[in-house]
Amino acid sequence: MTSSHTIAVLGLGRMGDAIATRLAAEDWDVVGWTRSGRTSGAVPVAADPHEAVAKAGLVLLALFDGPACRRVLDDVRGSLRADAIVVNTGAVAPAEAAELAREFGEAYVHAPVLGSVPAASAGALQILTAACQDTLDRVQPVLAALGTVRRVDDASTAASLKLVANCGLAGAVLALRDSLRQSDALGLSRAQTLDILELGQLGGLVARKRPFLAGEPSAGAAEFTVGALAKDLALLAAASNTPLHGAAGLVHADANADVDPESDIAVAATAPAVQDAVLEPLHAYIRGHATGDPAHFRRAFLPTAHIEGIRDGAFVSWPLDEYCALFPGRPAPDEATRSRRVDTVDVHGTVATATVTLAHGTDAFTDIFLLARVDDGWRIANKVYHRRS
Repeated sequence: MTSSHTIAVLGLGRMGDAIATRLAAEDWDVVGWTRSGRTSGAVPVAADPHEAVAKAGLVLLALFDGPACRRVLDDVRGSLRADAIVVNTGAVAPAEAAELAREFGEAYVHAPVLGSVPAASAGALQILTAACQDTLDRVQPVLAALGTVRRVDDASTAASLKLVANCGLAGAVLALRDSLRQSDALGLSRAQTLDILELGQLGGLVARKRPFLAGEPSAGAAEFTVGALAKDLALLAAASNTPLHGAAGLVHADANADVDPESDIAVAATAPAVQDAVLEPLHAYIRGHATGDPAHFRRAFLPTAHIEGIRDGAFVSWPLDEYCALFPGRPAPDEATRSRRVDTVDVHGTVATATVTLAHGTDAFTDIFLLARVDDGWRIANKVYHRRS
C-alpha cells in the first residue's frame, strides 16, 4: 500500500480522531466518518460511511464495541472496494473477532491497540496484529505509523490479549485507589504521595494520569474512560467464564455512582466507591459499640433516626439522643471478648440496606439498617434489631 491510497477511518471518537490525525500527519490520504457528527476537523469527513469507504484501500475501524463494528461493516459491505482491507483496532469479544476474521478472510486484520490517546498521537501504540503474511505486508506501513506491531496467531488471541491487558489496567487503578485512600487517611500530602508512588510499580500510571489524580483543573478530556474499561472487563469475564471481583466492581457504573462512565479512568482512583462510602457509617456504628463513645453514633446516624426492637418483652423506639444516653463513654468491661461484623450491604440508588451481627458475651444481636445518601455522604436513617440470648 502506498501513500496515494486512501485510508477510511470509521469512528472519530477519542482514539479514532487521534489515529486519523496521526496518519494524516504522516502524509497518508485520510477520510473519516463519525456517527455522532462531532469531529476535531483534523481530517476531511465524509457525509456517510459508504462515501468514506468507496475509494479506500484500507478501512480502519475505531469503534466502541463488537456490535458497532458489525453494524457498520454490514452497512458498508456493498461499498467496499474489491481489494480493500479492513483493519479493526477496537476491543471486542474474542468470538466476535474470530467471526469477523472468518467472514472477511484475508481481507481482515484484527489489530486491537494498547495505549490511549497520547500514544496514538505520538505513534507509540502497541498493536496486537492477526493477519496472513501477505495482508500484513500491505498494511505494515500504515500500522508502523501508529506504533509497534506485535503479531499474534489469530484474531481471537489478539482480542483476548487486549482484554487481559485492560484487566491488568483495572487492577492497577484499584491498587492506586487504595494507596491514595490510605494516604488520605494518614493525612499525607497528595503531591508528596504521588511523588513516591511514581517511583514504584504504579509509576507509569501515576505519571500519565497525574493531572487527574492531583485534581488539576487543566486535566483535560478523558484519554480512556471508565465506561470503556467496564465494557472490556465484562467482555473478558463472559469470554473466560471466570468472574471478576474487585476490578469489575471498581469500574462498573452502577457500583460507583460518583464516577461518570465517560470520566477518565484516573477519576475512579480518586472518587470514593459507593460500597466503601456506605460502609463508613456502619464502621462508625461499630466503633461506637467498641469504645462506648456516643459521638460515633452521632456521626453514623441521621439526627432523626430511631433505633427500634424488642427489649425486655416490649417494643422500644429510641430517638437518637435516648439511644446515645445508653452508652457510658468507655468500652464494656468484656470488650476484648466481643466481636462485630458487617454481613450484607445492598445499594439501591440513593438508599441502602445493611445487616450487622454483634456478638456481645452471651447475647447476639442482628441489626438491620436503612441508610440514605445525603449531601455529606451516607447516614443511617433507621435501625431495627433482634436480640438472641
